[in-house]
Amino acid sequence: MVVSLHIRENNCNFALIIKNHSETGSVIHSKDQEVMLECWMIHNVLEAGCDEAGRGPLAGSVFAAAVILPQNEALLHDRLAGLNDSKQLTEHERERLRPIIEEVALYWAVAEVTPEEIDRLNILNSSILAMHKALQKLPVEPGHILVDGNRFKPYISSSTGMAIAHRTVVKGDGKYMSIAAASVLAKTYRDDYMRRLHAEYPQYGWDRNMGYPTQEHRRAVLKYGMTPYHRKTFTFRTDDC
Repeated sequence: MVVSLHIRENNCNFALIIKNHSETGSVIHSKDQEVMLECWMIHNVLEAGCDEAGRGPLAGSVFAAAVILPQNEALLHDRLAGLNDSKQLTEHERERLRPIIEEVALYWAVAEVTPEEIDRLNILNSSILAMHKALQKLPVEPGHILVDGNRFKPYISSSTGMAIAHRTVVKGDGKYMSIAAASVLAKTYRDDYMRRLHAEYPQYGWDRNMGYPTQEHRRAVLKYGMTPYHRKTFTFRTDDC
């Protein structure tokens, strides 16, 4: 059974200034751009934001996070200034925000789905499964789920047996704070995981490419073959290797 809600989208706008960087040689030119993040979609509900990291790599697990933030506008403005879609942040900014998110959040959890599961289920189903696993790890059930993207499967409440209402939001990690926070946690925890794998297989450059199909990574696969951490169902171009 799927629950539907009539939602009144009344939330605080969270304003921040970020830098768009373009690089010309060794000179970085910055242009200020205002980004508005919503603090929540539904007020007075435990609302969990979900996002994943690692759909595109050739190697490693896909990670997901679920984050429930307090609905306290002043606190969020003060403590999470600079929060945005993790892809728009530098590594330093993500690492700075991670412990703050973990401290400010009412509840948060991170989960992963392994390369073996990805090969069996496909990456879309694995990404959704990772988000479900993160939701399962929360000590409380949310009343509403915000999901980055446009695809999700109903998450069934263990207490009621009914689906918890959810809303998918395209580019949601750049629109809602809870999704942005989840994107930062998923990305940073996955990066840590790939650095650990790099210690086992340094020839693939996973501490730099995080398993993504860079030319360096693809050349290493052609030279050394696949590892147990590679996704066997993923293919890549070889014409520029």
